[in-house]
Amino acid sequence: MGHSVPPLNDKSLLKNQTYVNGEWINAKSGKTFEVHDPATGKLIGTMPEMDRADTEAAIAAASAALPSFRKTTGRERSRMLRKWYQLMIDNAEDLAKLITWENGKPMADAKGEVNYAASFYEWFAEEAPRMYGATIPASVAGNRVFTIKEPVGVVGLITPWNFPAAMITRKIGPAIAAGCTVVAKSPGETPFTAAALAELAHRAGIPKGVVNFVTALKNTPEVGETITSSKTVKKVSFTGSTGVGKLLMKQSSDTLKKLSFELGGNAPFIVFDDADLETAINGAITSKFRSSGQTCVCANRIYIQSGIYDDFCTKFTEKVKQFKVGGGYEEGITHGPLIHDRAVSKVDEHVQDAVKNGAKILHGGQKLPGLGENFYQPTVLRDMTEDMQLAKDETFGPVAGLFPFKTEADVIKLANAADVGLAGYFFSKDIQRVYRVAEALEVGMVGVNTGLISDAAAPFGGVKESGFGREGSHLGIEEYIVTKTITMGGNAPETRIKTDPLPDPEPGQTQVAKLPPNHKLGSYATPTTPASSRSPGPRQDPPSTQAVQSAASSHAIAASGSVDLIALCMPRTQHNEAPHPLTVEEMELLLSL
Repeated sequence: MGHSVPPLNDKSLLKNQTYVNGEWINAKSGKTFEVHDPATGKLIGTMPEMDRADTEAAIAAASAALPSFRKTTGRERSRMLRKWYQLMIDNAEDLAKLITWENGKPMADAKGEVNYAASFYEWFAEEAPRMYGATIPASVAGNRVFTIKEPVGVVGLITPWNFPAAMITRKIGPAIAAGCTVVAKSPGETPFTAAALAELAHRAGIPKGVVNFVTALKNTPEVGETITSSKTVKKVSFTGSTGVGKLLMKQSSDTLKKLSFELGGNAPFIVFDDADLETAINGAITSKFRSSGQTCVCANRIYIQSGIYDDFCTKFTEKVKQFKVGGGYEEGITHGPLIHDRAVSKVDEHVQDAVKNGAKILHGGQKLPGLGENFYQPTVLRDMTEDMQLAKDETFGPVAGLFPFKTEADVIKLANAADVGLAGYFFSKDIQRVYRVAEALEVGMVGVNTGLISDAAAPFGGVKESGFGREGSHLGIEEYIVTKTITMGGNAPETRIKTDPLPDPEPGQTQVAKLPPNHKLGSYATPTTPASSRSPGPRQDPPSTQAVQSAASSHAIAASGSVDLIALCMPRTQHNEAPHPLTVEEMELLLSL
């Protein structure tokens, strides 16, 4: 395998093959790529360099597994995820060692990532049985409308290297919970953690073909294009840079896939002069330097109000000077290497650009070749301005640029000037300001008086060019399901008069309809109706005997709730007299029956 295999308790978790259709396989071409320890540069081992044909085979396996897996119940899928979660917890130390080995982060950070990663399986194990539909009151009488939730189908997942376990589980968890099958492109820099997760999936009893991993380094663009262009893949979830996200979105457009992208950030971190200074400094340290600044939500622009700017700079720098940089396995190490030399070069370019444009280095600002080619000294810069490269672009490294500001309005304008909007942070004791600023920041997530916002229970995602869709929380499963509307027709009651007439009466019978109690029948409805209240007609003649009898009869029937329609509609005449027209009230009565 390599030169520095970590002392795993369970060495079967260390794989040099990838997992497709329930089997461990090599690339069809037989090609492999090398993986190196970023701290030492030593070879860890090799993994299959898969290509289009391998990816299509993985997609076919996921497609074949879908019909049966989508029929499993939420409870069944919940038990699978729960078992996978428990296996992660039971093997947490080994998983942490693998993360440190191929990613470089200190063991303490790696252990924290394993727990965080496992929490997504635990969370979505609880969400799986709760894919609720809805019953909807229909607009058409007699119809019944309801909705059901169904898995979107085969999903393609593309994850980065900075959180080798958590970025995978945050996507696979809701996909499995929803009943989808998965083709996951693991990061070329950190494929061994993904392979260990696949081994645990196998042990957890995840059916073959439900979870498939594709590994590649040089062929990553080809694999990505195969996933995005496949008609079989119905949804793609991607975490990575904004540039690559735009490319994948274009590639997915021909097949109109469902997409969720978590892309680049340039997080503002704001400290107002009414904040608790010590709390704000600790929050900034956590947000900026966790994983050596290699997180998409880390503070990239730290804005300090002018009244506390100098004090903050001094105390913040004192904290940074206490960091211990080195290999992740060493005791007491707080910060490890960057992922590769290209990352080091970008960090150094940002620092040199800032110094050239007037920034002052308070600490660091140098590569650390004595430790290895991928190490950079944690750096603090003051007197930063918006024209510097660090303000415009995500540094993704251990550099804290401290920007002064005067007013709340000023800093909101500066914070929102970025094209991206993933996360933002601010510290203040003013409750009114808390609401104003939290609502004013153009980001998907806001940390108030905290530098940590990631939680399986909380929606994770951004706005603007930081992407769309949410991961985690009850919203996370929505990204992997579709809503189906079902309308059931029924016999609606007739609302128009005479459309469905009553059967013709037998000889000597009349048709009878119910009349609301105490309904007044009009000018001839009751013999006790005062003459002055009767509606005027064309004639002033007294009612005929037949009309009076009819009215009396109608009055009597009305008292019991029934009325003789034929009697009511008969011309109220005697012999050859002209018929009396119906009153307005009588017409309204007929129209209401």
